Amino acid sequence: MNSSTTVETPAGPFTIVVGPSGAVRGAGFTSDVAAVLAVIHPSLRGPVREHRELGGVTDAVRAYFDGELTAIDAVPVEQHADGAFLSEAWRALRDIKAGAPVSYAAFAARTGRPTAIRAAAAACARNAVALFVPCHRVIRSDGSLGGYRWGLAAKRWLLDHEQRERALTSGPTEDRVV
Repeated sequence: MNSSTTVETPAGPFTIVVGPSGAVRGAGFTSDVAAVLAVIHPSLRGPVREHRELGGVTDAVRAYFDGELTAIDAVPVEQHADGAFLSEAWRALRDIKAGAPVSYAAFAARTGRPTAIRAAAAACARNAVALFVPCHRVIRSDGSLGGYRWGLAAKRWLLDHEQRERALTSGPTEDRVV
């Protein structure tokens, strides 16, 4: 059975669904568990029991919003990919550092397919575990946000939060998209 909880964050309510193994199967900036379940692959959905806390997963989310940007990096995730490209793209997303967003073209290059910019964007759109697989860190080459399933206000907040926290811990950074 899956478990879920909703954490109040400065970017809005954040609902998390974890599987029996404790891996995050779905997450998004909403208080609607059904909306998060809808993005999870049908083979991973199953029934859900709501909880107040999800242990280390909930702790990692709170730590991230308190400024410990790497707290979410080690949280295990479980997604079903329809092919090798999606798996590679989701892995590549987890390698993008907080406070250092990349363009869709640069993200495509990180997947090993530099000309697959639309496929890279589609991988972001199909990501069911927002924040943990940080598709919000991919933006357009001109610096504009592009899209985000959970709303551009949440994406902007996350990017600004990461930029602020990175500046506090490592000093000034360039505002350049790679």
